[in-house]
Amino acid sequence: MRSLIFLAVCPFSSCKEQYDIGKSRRSQVYPLMFGSQKIPVYCYMGNFGCGGGGWTLAMKINGAKRTFHYDSHFWRNRNVYHLAGGKTGFDFQETKLPTYWNTPFSKICLGMKIGHQLRFILINRHANSLFSLIADGKYRATSLGRNTWKTLIGSQASLQPHCNKEGFNVVGHNSYDPKARIGIIANQQNHCGSCDSRIGFGTAGLYDDSNTCGNEAMLSSDNGDKHIKAMGYILVQ
Repeated sequence: MRSLIFLAVCPFSSCKEQYDIGKSRRSQVYPLMFGSQKIPVYCYMGNFGCGGGGWTLAMKINGAKRTFHYDSHFWRNRNVYHLAGGKTGFDFQETKLPTYWNTPFSKICLGMKIGHQLRFILINRHANSLFSLIADGKYRATSLGRNTWKTLIGSQASLQPHCNKEGFNVVGHNSYDPKARIGIIANQQNHCGSCDSRIGFGTAGLYDDSNTCGNEAMLSSDNGDKHIKAMGYILVQ
């Protein structure tokens, strides 16, 4: 009986725990516990594009702002940013929550909103946290394919045909090449030495370095030149 009472009153550490153990299936704000700190976080319980089962928000990134530029210290530290943004839905408030370094997962849901259109893709990946995948700056590959990354942007998406280097901490061969903390870069030549296109989160590059989430494409990209800034959402489960 005591254990049942404890579960009823003690906050869980992730939205998936809230879904599986707490049996709460409504998308709303729940108090999540990180060490001795209790923080209200909006939990996405239904299937909104990556499947259901309790999704925990980690970050929201406005591609028109430099808060989460590739070189931002927020990717490398355990500091929160604008906790209030973690209590709202898929809106335009940026945030970085303690879930970035505290929450283990087996899936990552990536979303981009352009105008009123919201699209998602899923990465199956086990890790102790997003911090463990990104903060050290080491490249970690994914294998979604260029067409999957382009679905985040929709029919306007554009990438050059070659290179197609994707994953976490994606960087070309040259310092001025596009970069992405999570995403893909591409080139018109059959190597990754002078890329001119990217889709991703926490991005930077020679063309419009102020675009930190979305799609940049130049020089023989498959759907023309693009400078698309998106609102990005990163959730884990």
